[in-house]
Amino acid sequence: MEQHYLDTIRNIGIISHIDAGKTTVSERILYYSGETHKMGEVHDGQAVMDWMPQEQERGITITATATTCRWGEYRINLIDTPGHIDFTIEVERSMRVLDGAVAIFSAVEGVQPQSESVWRQADRYTVPRICFINKMDRVGADYRQVLCQLETRLKARPALLQLPIGAEGGFGGVIDLLSEEALFFDESDLGSTVRRGEIPAGALQEAQEARLKLTEVAADFDDGVMADFLDGQRVTEERLRSALRRGTLACSLFPVMMGTALRNKGIQPLLDAVGRYLPSPVETPPLTGYSPTTGAREQTICDPDAPLRALAFKVVAEQNRRLTYLRIYSGTLRNGVLLLNSSRGAEERIRHLFRMHAHRREEIPEAHAGDIVAVSGCQSTLTGDTISDPLQPLVLEGLAVPEPVVSLAVEARRVEGREHLPLALEQLQWEDPTFRVHEDRETGQTILTGMGELHLEIIIDRLKREYGVQVVTGRPRVVYREALRQRVIRREVFQRAGARRLETTELLLRLTPLPYGSGVRILLPPAVSPLTPELLAAVEESLQQGCLTGCRSGYPLTDLEVQVLEILQDAEVPSEPGLRAAALRGLALGAQDGGPYLLEPIMSLELEIPTENLGRVLGSLQQKRGRVEGLDTRGDSELVRAVVPLAEMFGYMTELRSATRGRGSYTMEFLRFEEAPPEVQQLFGLSP
Repeated sequence: MEQHYLDTIRNIGIISHIDAGKTTVSERILYYSGETHKMGEVHDGQAVMDWMPQEQERGITITATATTCRWGEYRINLIDTPGHIDFTIEVERSMRVLDGAVAIFSAVEGVQPQSESVWRQADRYTVPRICFINKMDRVGADYRQVLCQLETRLKARPALLQLPIGAEGGFGGVIDLLSEEALFFDESDLGSTVRRGEIPAGALQEAQEARLKLTEVAADFDDGVMADFLDGQRVTEERLRSALRRGTLACSLFPVMMGTALRNKGIQPLLDAVGRYLPSPVETPPLTGYSPTTGAREQTICDPDAPLRALAFKVVAEQNRRLTYLRIYSGTLRNGVLLLNSSRGAEERIRHLFRMHAHRREEIPEAHAGDIVAVSGCQSTLTGDTISDPLQPLVLEGLAVPEPVVSLAVEARRVEGREHLPLALEQLQWEDPTFRVHEDRETGQTILTGMGELHLEIIIDRLKREYGVQVVTGRPRVVYREALRQRVIRREVFQRAGARRLETTELLLRLTPLPYGSGVRILLPPAVSPLTPELLAAVEESLQQGCLTGCRSGYPLTDLEVQVLEILQDAEVPSEPGLRAAALRGLALGAQDGGPYLLEPIMSLELEIPTENLGRVLGSLQQKRGRVEGLDTRGDSELVRAVVPLAEMFGYMTELRSATRGRGSYTMEFLRFEEAPPEVQQLFGLSP
């Protein structure tokens, strides 16, 4: 395959806070690129990218949706991601496989809480970004405020490429600072025609000053531009673009553009910028993986002729079958080929290969390095698994999965539903790594755990619509964690009746508390005969299981290191059941001696409320054990930033609407776990 083909691919995502206009921008991209012939609107439930009934009814994006379009010489693989924090896994897995992103910000609200979350996710995977300030036609639009927030709240360095022509309702177009011309979007053909003209006389001086600042930014990435800038010479458009691209690919600066997607202004220059500033697959750093057989590290570069390496980043359940989304990092993928899931050691045969257009499929014979496609036939592959050449297997790094914090008890409403409920829940777990299902040991109830109330509400709705299973639900509950206060050394002796005599297994465990956020770490002794790697794996699995069930409250243990110091057994061949039982019992009893205490989830809360209702809302937050961490005035509204325990926040929207006469709103996301207060500890039989 020619290198030129790979140079023209752009794998990008649209990311932002909820209601900033991601899906509207995506719909305009599809329309202007010729992929669709009618603009779908979110508020009408007709958006191509929001195809799920739940998305159309609520006017929000729930699942990341992939599509493909062409813009000039470029083929753009685009993923529209959700903005609600409950569906953050959709952003996480998209960021893992994308080469670039377009971050959307509302010109009125600016940088919002979920804007910060998705920005951090993009930082984690070092994804270059272009910023698009949307809704420039709205009352209160202020692009300068957004630029300031990019610097202060996101610690980013914006590079302003455009200036607005007109303000708020009079917004009519943009000034391109690089080409030094005005761009107007013809309303008679829905903005399809872009007219170029001279910069309005009243904005000429401001445009010249802004271009000079842009040249100063670009000079940091090109010595030639720096020399011309210091000499006071005008730098050409091409040289500026080259320098800005270099800074963008290094994630050292972020080009900023503006427009109003709903009014069909500013999208075509944004598409041009995607091709000019965001990377192709060959410009991304090589990925490092390890061999599942030897453990040797190896780098993967984007080469269609290299051995196949692809990452499964999304799985969709369809009538007991799976549709698996793959990002191909190297090699060529064809229909009917037998491959290896190197993460699980299972063979997979590709039955069909598709290029996706939202929920529509276009079957293709093959796909190459740099492509994002979907395949059928993968029966054991889940999110984060690596698909590779069976002769040269490699495991690529997966993705970070956030911990769910809200649980709900469910049971089938009708007798016939009891048989179908477990299968339906299993298929939903295929799709969503943040959705967990387990059975309560004491009550026998089926417990669903997710990222928030909306997340679980969507799950319940899908059970009814897609699987025909109606359920009765309990009240949402907080998912706590247990941790230990002190180090414990526990020797556990377990005896069981063997074939001829009593068999004894003895384990020496050391439980060590770790700092907040460390998770669980299990350390095993070396595999020395007769302790085989399989037996040690059984011990590790039992200890992991024991940490999940906790020691007092039934909630998982966390921030803990479990080290197996000794394993003694009087039998010649160690007994796996004996080892498992000793590990489980030793962990449970040892943890009880370690001063267990409860951790509760703490949420980051941002409220926008009328100034006249500020006192009442702050008083309510104080009653909920909330702590105010920041207060900003925005016109006649107040922006309150606070932290508050999740246990106090169920049903808060109704309370806030009552306190503000329906004019208040809030967004919330998980922040961290903190030690619960004494009264909460005592409810679960734990000492403060």
